[in-house]
Amino acid sequence: MKVLIATLLSLIVVAASAVAWFWICIERPYRGFASEGVFVDLPHGASSRTVARLLKQNRVIRSASAFELYARRHSRRRLQAGEYFFGHSISGHDVFWQIADGHIYEQPFTVREGETIFDIAHNLEAGKFMSASEFLAAAQNPELIHDIAPKARSLEGFLYPATYNLPRHPVAIELTAEMIRKFKEEWARAVSTAKIAPGPGLMLQVVTLASLVERETPKPDERPLVAGVFENRLHKNMRLQCDPTVIYALEQTGQYKGLLTGPDLRVDSDYNTYERTGLPPGPIGNPGEVSLRAAMTPAQTNFLYFVANTEGGHFFAATLEEHNRNVTKYHRLQAGLPGDPPPPPATPKKSPDSNRHQVTSRHRGSAQ
Repeated sequence: MKVLIATLLSLIVVAASAVAWFWICIERPYRGFASEGVFVDLPHGASSRTVARLLKQNRVIRSASAFELYARRHSRRRLQAGEYFFGHSISGHDVFWQIADGHIYEQPFTVREGETIFDIAHNLEAGKFMSASEFLAAAQNPELIHDIAPKARSLEGFLYPATYNLPRHPVAIELTAEMIRKFKEEWARAVSTAKIAPGPGLMLQVVTLASLVERETPKPDERPLVAGVFENRLHKNMRLQCDPTVIYALEQTGQYKGLLTGPDLRVDSDYNTYERTGLPPGPIGNPGEVSLRAAMTPAQTNFLYFVANTEGGHFFAATLEEHNRNVTKYHRLQAGLPGDPPPPPATPKKSPDSNRHQVTSRHRGSAQ
C-alpha cells in the first residue's frame, strides 16, 4: 500500500511539474531573443511542429514541445503563413495568437496622386522595400491590364494612388497586381457614379486625360475645368501644350533636370504635346478619384487656355487676347504688383474761358 501511495504521489508530483512547466512555457514572457527584435518567416503549409521548431530556433519561445501542444489544443485555429516580427518578449500564448490571427509584419507605403512609375520606384527603393529597377521592370510590362487597356505601353496610370501595407520584402509583380486591383475597384465606383461606361478602347484615353489633369492642378474644384479646356482644344485640333507631358518625356530618358527650358519643349517624343496634336500615347502619372471623374465628365465651358494665378490655382480664358491679359496678370503678381495695372491718368478738362482765350490768341496771331 505504501508503495502504491508513493507511486501515486510521484505521479501527482510529475503531473504537477508538467503542468507548471507547460504554464511557464506558455504564459510567461520569454526573454531569450535579441533586444532589437526577431523576424520569423513561416512558410505556406507549415505544420504546427514546423512552426514551433522555427520559433524555438529563433529564440522566440521557451519550448517547441509546449507550443506544439498548445497549438493542438486549439486545432480549430490555423497558423497563418507570413513574416512576423517580435519586437519584445511576449508569452508563448501571445505568440500563438499573433500567428493564428495573421498579424504579419507590414509597413505602410503610400502612392500619392499624380506620381509616376519612376516616382514610385524611387520611393520603394528609398524605403528599402525593393530596388527601383525591380519595380520598373514590373511596371513597364502592360500584360496585367491588356483586358482593360489593350494598347497601353506600361502600367502607368493604372497603379492606383493609395496606402498599401507591404511586407518587408514585397514582390514587384504582386505589388503592381494589388495596385491594379485597387484601380479597377475605384474605376467601377467612379463609372457607376458618372453613369458612363467607357469600353477598353476609351478607358486608356480617359485615364490619359485624367493624368494630365492631375499633374496640371492641385485643386480638386479646378480639375473639371482643366479637363474641359483639354477637351475643347482636342475638338478644335489644337495642341494641348501641357508642360507635364514634356517633363514625362524627359523623365523617360533620364534627361529632366528639374526645370523646363525652351529646347526641352522641342524634344522629339510622342509625349511632347507642344509638338504633337492630340493626347499623348498613354498616361503621364497615376491619377486619383477626382481626376478620373473630371476626365469622365469634363466641365462644359468655352475655355481654351489657363495660366497659373500664384495661389495654387489658375486663370481661365476663352480667347487668346484674354489669355494674354491673364499671363500679364500672372507676371505682375509674381513681381509683387497688383494683378491689374493702374488705369492711365485722366486728361484734365479745360475751362470754356481758357478755350476762348486760346482761340482769340490764335486768331490774333493769324491776323497779323
